[in-house]
Amino acid sequence: MAKSAIIEAPGGPEAFKIVDLDVGEPGPGQIRIRHHACGLNFIDVYQRMGMYPLQLPHALGMEAAGVVEAVGEGVTHLKAGDRAAYAAAPPGAYTQARVMSAAQVCPLPDAISFDEGAAMMLKGLTTQYLFRRTTPIAKGDTVLFHAAAGGVGLFACQWAASEGIRLIGTAGTDEKCALAVEHGASECINYRTEDWAARVQDLTDGKGVDVVMDAVGADTFEGSLDSLKPLGMMISFGNASGPVPPFSVGLLAQKGSLKITRPTVFTHIADHDTCQQMARDLFDKVTSGAVKIRIDQRFALEDVADAHRALEARKTTGQTILLP
Repeated sequence: MAKSAIIEAPGGPEAFKIVDLDVGEPGPGQIRIRHHACGLNFIDVYQRMGMYPLQLPHALGMEAAGVVEAVGEGVTHLKAGDRAAYAAAPPGAYTQARVMSAAQVCPLPDAISFDEGAAMMLKGLTTQYLFRRTTPIAKGDTVLFHAAAGGVGLFACQWAASEGIRLIGTAGTDEKCALAVEHGASECINYRTEDWAARVQDLTDGKGVDVVMDAVGADTFEGSLDSLKPLGMMISFGNASGPVPPFSVGLLAQKGSLKITRPTVFTHIADHDTCQQMARDLFDKVTSGAVKIRIDQRFALEDVADAHRALEARKTTGQTILLP
């Protein structure tokens, strides 16, 4: 049995129930992993609210780190006793232990703690595909990144700085702007006190940025397009403020032959070999010191509702983990 945080119907943080679930044995292509820490992400909020529907009841959580207890037939990259971490769908990481597909579970280097492993996989692999797999971004290019002091944001600030990429961030307080700059952002704009789109034009001498990375969604969409230089790329990878409303693709022509994509990390990591390569790239960034994992909030698994309340109220910075 494993203590788990589940929902039986969509709702607010109060929808969580802590229950004991049978774990069982791994079948072909599966492992059983006992978690030492679980990650918290905004996609968990979307799933809890029903924006991304699940077959209920269901445990939530997309990432965790721990020790492999058993492996099923055909699993060759992991064995019992290995340290491991993952980001994977379907959800189910808010638990002490689970049986799951082994394909997206990655051997965790000894130099990375379980807490760091749980806090880094989804956000770190997201950062990896944003900078490595979505559109060419070279040293000297300029990226606009919204919510630069958030979970993915602090990864992105450090990743950009390590590769000579200028990252202009936005955040909602001066303190969060300072945090983004501390982590490698070239500049950070307080969107509550400044017209951020106009400020981006000032900072780029009216040229605009090469790439926008936007997980905010509806509130920033139009301004993000206006911040791009001609032929620039808009990466819309989340919707914290609500989904982007329908728009005419002709708008992209009017604003400078712009490109737009709506990727998900789960498409990028669906292939086993690709996922493992992406994870090795991420682990190299962390073990080299280029990217440091900042964990500012820790909650017991039983306090998962409080963790969600803090995340939704934007009271968190860096990474948040649950301790099962």
